[in-house]
Amino acid sequence: MGESPEIRRLHKLASLVSSGEYRPCRGALKVGVDPGTANIALVVLDKEDHPVAGISHPSRAVKDGVVVDFLTASRVVSGLKATLEARLGRTLTHAATAIPPGISAGNTKVIVNMVEAAGFEVTAVVDEPVAAALALNIQDGAVVDVGGGTTGISILRCGKVIFSADEPTGGNHMTLVLAGALSMPFAEAEEMKKAPEHQDQVFTLVRPVAEKMAYLVAGWLAHYPVKQIYLVGGASSFHQFAEVFRQATGKEVIQAIQPLLVTPLGIAMHSR
Repeated sequence: MGESPEIRRLHKLASLVSSGEYRPCRGALKVGVDPGTANIALVVLDKEDHPVAGISHPSRAVKDGVVVDFLTASRVVSGLKATLEARLGRTLTHAATAIPPGISAGNTKVIVNMVEAAGFEVTAVVDEPVAAALALNIQDGAVVDVGGGTTGISILRCGKVIFSADEPTGGNHMTLVLAGALSMPFAEAEEMKKAPEHQDQVFTLVRPVAEKMAYLVAGWLAHYPVKQIYLVGGASSFHQFAEVFRQATGKEVIQAIQPLLVTPLGIAMHSR
């Protein structure tokens, strides 16, 4: 059995992001801006949702869905936009963006203003787990987006969201635990956390944070029975992560490939 269209799309996007290449496209373009806690990402798709280009940049200007440094955040988005425009030879004018579930209307407006200050007209604002569900073509189940600052969940039934929630715990909390355990600066701990050769050692130290996330999800699922949990977001990249969630929830847990790109892809798919 071959790969699904969703998996092929993610693999292609990952290839474009890592290589800095693009796929020529003369038709209409769809753009997604993901204002993540650890990275800000832009994804460009054609009208059939096939990847055209993608780019990301580390940034701490957004924290837990709140823009804490408006000027820096808008400059990062503007710079990524300019890079992709030069790469594509086209101006990018409209974009969708995303928020963690449950943030205030005021904070949502600030994110929209930040993206528009970078030169986009925002055409859609979507919850991050909902964006991930669209990218993975999920109709039923729970999508858990473990980002840098928050862990969010959307529970879907027949393609409709029946529950969503978000808690301020994520990859940054893992890095803080790691930095404290090894008495190293946050930046060094962040690099160690991302290094594949240190994955087993790191996860042993940060496992309590993953367990906290898993038990939060188990609590959310207590009144919304589902069969499957889909994990996305960079902090879910550890290969042991899914097993922690299986033990805490008793559910089938599916770890998405290219977990960092699932939500940005889904955001772009919501663009109009």
